[in-house]
Amino acid sequence: MHRRHLIKAAAVAPLATIVARSAFAFDDPELYPGEKALYAQAQKEGACVSFDTGPEWANWKSLFRDFKKRYPGIDLTYNDIGSAPTVVALDKMRRRPQADTAYYFAASALDAVKKDVVAPFKPINFEKLPPIFREAEGRWFAVHTLNIAFLVNRKLVKDVPTSWADLLKPQYKNSVVYLDPRSTGIGQVIVFAAAYANGGSVDHVEPGTDYFAKLHGAGNVLRVEGTTPYAKFLKGEVPVWIGYENDGLKAKYTDGMGEVAQVVIPKEATVAAPYAISLVKDGPNPNAGKLWLNFIMSTAGQSLFEQGFVRPAVPGISLLGDTKMPASPQSRPLDVVAASRQKAEVDRLWALAAIGH
Repeated sequence: MHRRHLIKAAAVAPLATIVARSAFAFDDPELYPGEKALYAQAQKEGACVSFDTGPEWANWKSLFRDFKKRYPGIDLTYNDIGSAPTVVALDKMRRRPQADTAYYFAASALDAVKKDVVAPFKPINFEKLPPIFREAEGRWFAVHTLNIAFLVNRKLVKDVPTSWADLLKPQYKNSVVYLDPRSTGIGQVIVFAAAYANGGSVDHVEPGTDYFAKLHGAGNVLRVEGTTPYAKFLKGEVPVWIGYENDGLKAKYTDGMGEVAQVVIPKEATVAAPYAISLVKDGPNPNAGKLWLNFIMSTAGQSLFEQGFVRPAVPGISLLGDTKMPASPQSRPLDVVAASRQKAEVDRLWALAAIGH
C-alpha cells in the first residue's frame, strides 16, 4: 500500500451551505432505518477520524467525496500509515484515542482485537458477509477483498502464463518476482494461493511451499522482494509479478502501462484476501464513526470500491457493466484466523523450500 502523511480531507462547509445541503442530503430515502437519527447525533460531534484510508488506495477518495456530499457538516480526516503501524498507533493512544475507525489487512484486525483497542459494532449488511470475513461481535469486518494474480509485462514475456503450472516452464527462467512471506502479509497470502492451486488449503500449506521449491529450483525466480515492486513493474523491470490484481489494473488503466500490462487470475485457484475496518474503542466521535462505517458497507459505498480495482466484500453488489475486474470463479475466500495460526509454519516451510534453511 502506498503511504502518505496525514491530510485533512476538507474543511467544514459554511453554515448556510450545511443547511442547504442537509435538506438535499435526505430528500432521498434512508439508506437504512435510523440513518437520519444517527446523522443528527454525528452532526453534534462534527468530525470523523478514519485511520489508514489513504485516498489513492481502493478508491477511498470517492467514498470520502460521497460521504461528505450525503452528510454535510461531518469533517472527515484520515491518514495513510499502513496496517501494522495502525494497530501500534491505536495501542499507544489507548488512553486518549484519536481515531474513530481503523482500516487494515484483516490479519492486523486480529491484532487489534487482541490488544483490545477496537469496539463491537455491526454495520448494515454485516450478516451478509461470509462468517470468515467478520468477527462474531463486529470488532472487525471485511469491506473489500483482493485476489492474487499474475501481473505480466507483455514486452518482456512472449507467452502470457495462465496457470501456476505455466510458471514452472523453462521459458519463464529468471522472470518471476514476489514478496517474502516472512516479512509481508501479501507474501503469506501468495503461499496460501499456491497451496489451494496445488491441492492444499489454508490448513495444509505444504503444497504451496513445495510449489515455490519447484519454482526456485527451476531458476524461474528473478527476485524475492521485501517491499512492493510496483515502481519497478511500471519501469519495465519485472516480467511476471505474483501480487494483488489491483496493482496490475492500476498500472494498466491509471498509470500508463496500457496493453503492456496484463492481469491474469491463475486458472487452478487464487485466494481473496479480506481488508477490514473497525470502530475504535472509546473513539472521540463514535456516532460519526458508525455513520462512516454504515456508509462504507451500504450498497452506495460498496459499489465505489470497484473503481479502485478492489472487490466489494458484501455479496450481491453488482459490478459495473464495463467492469475492468477479471472474472475469478476460482477464487477462495481466505480465512485470516486460520491463516494467522499458520504463519510460523509458512515461514519455516517457505525458508526451507526457497532458500534451503
